[in-house]
Amino acid sequence: MVVAAQHPNIKLLTYAEVEEVNGYIGNFEVKIRQKARYVDMTKCTGCGLCETKCPTKVSSEYNLGLGKRPAIYKPFPQAVPNKPVIDPNSCRKLKENKCGVCAKVCPTGAIKYDDQDQILTEKFGAIVMATGFDLFDWTQTYGEYGYGQYPDVITGLHFERLANASGPTGGKIKRPSDGKVPEKVVFIKCVGSRDDTKGKSYCSRACCMYTAKHAMQVLEKIPNSEAYVFYMDVRTPGKAYEEFYQRAVQAGAQYLRGRVSKIYPKGDKLVVRGEDTLLGKQVEVEADMVVLATAMVPSAGSDKIAQIVGFSTDKDGFFTEAHPKLRPVETNTAGVFLAGCCQGPKDVPDTVSQASAAAAKVITLLAKDQLATNPRVSEVNPALCSGCMLCQPVCPYKAIEARTITERGHHGMVERVIAAVNSGLCQGCGACTVACRSGALNLKGFSNEQLLAEVDAACR
Repeated sequence: MVVAAQHPNIKLLTYAEVEEVNGYIGNFEVKIRQKARYVDMTKCTGCGLCETKCPTKVSSEYNLGLGKRPAIYKPFPQAVPNKPVIDPNSCRKLKENKCGVCAKVCPTGAIKYDDQDQILTEKFGAIVMATGFDLFDWTQTYGEYGYGQYPDVITGLHFERLANASGPTGGKIKRPSDGKVPEKVVFIKCVGSRDDTKGKSYCSRACCMYTAKHAMQVLEKIPNSEAYVFYMDVRTPGKAYEEFYQRAVQAGAQYLRGRVSKIYPKGDKLVVRGEDTLLGKQVEVEADMVVLATAMVPSAGSDKIAQIVGFSTDKDGFFTEAHPKLRPVETNTAGVFLAGCCQGPKDVPDTVSQASAAAAKVITLLAKDQLATNPRVSEVNPALCSGCMLCQPVCPYKAIEARTITERGHHGMVERVIAAVNSGLCQGCGACTVACRSGALNLKGFSNEQLLAEVDAACR
């Protein structure tokens, strides 16, 4: 990100949201809401003095509630730009007009309590969707795992923050409940994945490998520790993945093939009751901590951004590609491309590969002076169009808009509204032709008269 921020041809708009997308391939017009930071980026040097002096401490989103952050903070240590922002929901100065310590200690006077959101309008030739993923909320459906009531039952992402040197524990693996070092850790895979009844039917792909990594971290960082992994199947579809999994097994991770039926507390321990289908018997493990490999799901608000840009999602909410084999990084909306887990669960190598492919598609598109498009698009017969605009909400590509025309009527020149098709956006799906009550919309070359003429010619 630092290299991208320093590139002369790259402009980063951080702490911003897309409000509206109009136009078509090569000519997108995007409205962007630049949120108020309450910090002047031109004056701020990122010294961090305001963060250390802020008296308000709230739960840290980056550490998933395992640590605290001040009301003025950097979202994560490697943030670009590496300058803080004030959280208006927790800042006492913005909520109650009290405190104001950050403004008093700031040596450059960069604090702006009167900052406001701004709406920016920019033009782009192409759009790459890379909205990422969220974790499946197991606390609402998996009662056998405690519905999130046991503090020592955490997700793989929580464990990642515990094992990270920049995390809340400085890289030391400790139990969230009391800060003790766990000696026996149970990992449960496929929590929300491959579960048609309470979760998602698909495989999240990355869980097997990061669980093996976490099991090795437990065995390497904690002396005399034990790691148990309950699994359905071990899937290692990648270069050197199988070898890494075998390293985890050889390091001492005990893999138990079977589902976990219940987790319940017993003193300061957690009893994990499950089965070992290979041995054909039930097993119980008294664990100090349980780590769940939860499913990947589309990021919050991804369905809304898909509607704003103008393309479709699948039944699980992931963005739909134009063709899974021939056009895996393109959408049905020309000029919009996909990269990463917004299309479906992926690990890092697959995400990087798809991002490179999307970048290559954009370069190929923008390098052309002229663009060849599909001639099979919808067209409107102005003489038949009544201007009801029932076709507009039906169009999945936002290719239809209202247009005012002037024509001669019985009492002179009059104005009326008709539908107009943007040929740059239209993909020729034909949905509008079915919705049109007056029969004013047809696909070019596929009107009723043309089709009947073809049938007459074929029958001669």
